[in-house]
Amino acid sequence: MFYGWRVVAACFVIAAFAWALGLFGGSVYLQAVTAAHGWAVAEVASAITLFFLVSASVQRLVGRSIDRWGPRPVLLLGALCMTTGVALIGQVTAAWQLYPCFVLIGIGWSTLSTTGITATVAPWFERHQGRSMTLAIMGASVGAIAGVPLLLFALARLGLGQGLAAVAVVSAALLLPLIGAVLRFRGPADLGLGRDGEAPPADAARSGAAAAVAHRRPRLLLWSAAAGFALALTVQIGFITHHVALAEPLLGMAGAGLLVSATGMTAFVGRLVLARIVDKVDVRGLAALVMAIQTAALLAVALWPTVPVLVVASLVYGYGIGHVTTLGPVVVRREFGAAAFGATYGAAATVIQLTSAFGPALLGFLRDGFGGYGPGLAIASVITAGASLALLAGRHWGRQ
Repeated sequence: MFYGWRVVAACFVIAAFAWALGLFGGSVYLQAVTAAHGWAVAEVASAITLFFLVSASVQRLVGRSIDRWGPRPVLLLGALCMTTGVALIGQVTAAWQLYPCFVLIGIGWSTLSTTGITATVAPWFERHQGRSMTLAIMGASVGAIAGVPLLLFALARLGLGQGLAAVAVVSAALLLPLIGAVLRFRGPADLGLGRDGEAPPADAARSGAAAAVAHRRPRLLLWSAAAGFALALTVQIGFITHHVALAEPLLGMAGAGLLVSATGMTAFVGRLVLARIVDKVDVRGLAALVMAIQTAALLAVALWPTVPVLVVASLVYGYGIGHVTTLGPVVVRREFGAAAFGATYGAAATVIQLTSAFGPALLGFLRDGFGGYGPGLAIASVITAGASLALLAGRHWGRQ
């Protein structure tokens, strides 16, 4: 078996832990810390916000570091930072002590999430570039489905301090040997192979020249992708955060929970479908199409807030989540090549993460300002439509 698929499998596991302890773990930490210490929700939430801001600010550094030194030292550092931060959350005695904990988690998240994983996989594949990235990031779905229940189980059985310490120790014991053993090569050239396990190119100079041409493509092409995915993910993260509150008046709390779970499953299905088709389609055009469908789903809920419309629109929107969260790095890899992919996508990821971090606050502000979710979802649909248009405009610029 081509060694690159071992790298993909390792990154799948890394993604599962990263999303469980990072993105989805935030809601568990918020509830557990406030319940244990009686601190204000806003105070704890501000520390969690710092986690996202730290991660966004070092994305390009992470990409450049992987390009220069390979993935193993960067991801080992990230795993140590994330697991240490998680363990320390359970030991804090004052609210201010949460901030250094979430700085560590933010550093870990930046290295173990999309930028780190895709920069690790990118050098290994050409023909299967999209499928390999999609399968690696699919570990995020496992983290979403299993991570929160397992965290809650550990805290319920062991308490905040011992529970988070146990989670951190188990995670480090699995991640550190995995990263150290599997990610010891920077790419197929270290094994005397070409990408996808094929023979090395006969004309290395020509191959290098082609990579250089791809890397010099118009910067507007890159920033149109960054703008499109930043806008779409701003709405998407806001929708995910407010989904329970949006559905509860129509479905009740139990029904809202079931709908959120079903939406997560359609996102997983979306990733499975994407893995089969991604290397055969125009990925920028596919992303624009999915965003257009998400626009229609948001607008439907805004105009017709009934149970059938909410359920169908949520499932349709969730299917798109599986595409939009994955296609960003695939678009950049397809259009700019593997040369300096880490630095190239890292620059785009900085814009995407800094912008999308405000999604929950934006939708909350619109909801409070209009006294309901309808107008806010209508505005969100316009933003998502703008994201789709930004991707299509960028494709036009790339052909000039």
